[in-house]
Amino acid sequence: MIVPCYNDGEFVREAAESIDELEPLEIVLVDDASTDPATRTVLEGLERDGFRVIRHEKNTGLSGARMTGVAATKAPYVFPLDADDLAVPGELSKMADRLDADPGAALAYGDYLEFGDRELVRAVPEGLDRYRLAYTNEYPGLSLVRREVLEATGGWSAVGLNEDWDLWMTLAEGGYRPVHMGPGEPTFRRRVHEGRLGGQLRTGHRRVYRALRERHPKLFSDLRAARRESDLGPMRRMLYPIVYGGRPRLSGERHLKNLLDRAGIWTLKR
Repeated sequence: MIVPCYNDGEFVREAAESIDELEPLEIVLVDDASTDPATRTVLEGLERDGFRVIRHEKNTGLSGARMTGVAATKAPYVFPLDADDLAVPGELSKMADRLDADPGAALAYGDYLEFGDRELVRAVPEGLDRYRLAYTNEYPGLSLVRREVLEATGGWSAVGLNEDWDLWMTLAEGGYRPVHMGPGEPTFRRRVHEGRLGGQLRTGHRRVYRALRERHPKLFSDLRAARRESDLGPMRRMLYPIVYGGRPRLSGERHLKNLLDRAGIWTLKR
């Protein structure tokens, strides 16, 4: 379990203490050169409480902090818990058991519970859908990944881009197979900060999307075949290139999407 932290002192203790498994875990908190004195104080307290804390002298971003945690651990599976999110007790062991029982699966994940500015269970596609991934990322960054897969693919290496989307694109290009834990059982809890998220979506999206397309030419080389293989219905297959893709995000768009989420009109939820 890797917990990257950058000025997340308000949340990081709750995140660390939410990790509750019967099986032994390697837990590493990575302080990515936090500048907030309160965050450093909280991390010092967690260190006194027995948590292992690694400190960066310079900020490396989420990718760098996660990969520092990967390098500092030896467990066969890696789960990155963001410092403002929460683990669900027992779920890591269940995911590890599924991977133990299916050596051909590269990673395990499931639906997740969003809380904070809104609360709903976000349903995640059961298989790696190349067509979906070509336009948007509906997969969770918080998944249990085999260490050997992270090492073979370079892991979270898209510095300055969307780290999670980049890794999912890499896995789809490589033909890796996931295991979905099934509906009705959230594998983690994701804290939603609506104002901050909306700003991130509007700023730099076209640049990031263009860079991801350049990094993953194989994924985009035959979207016609990917569309045929997709589990999306005909209407959503038609709308994905219009709703998502590289177009700029508009002010108020996130609010509209949240309304559609609550009504169950657009995003899958259970």
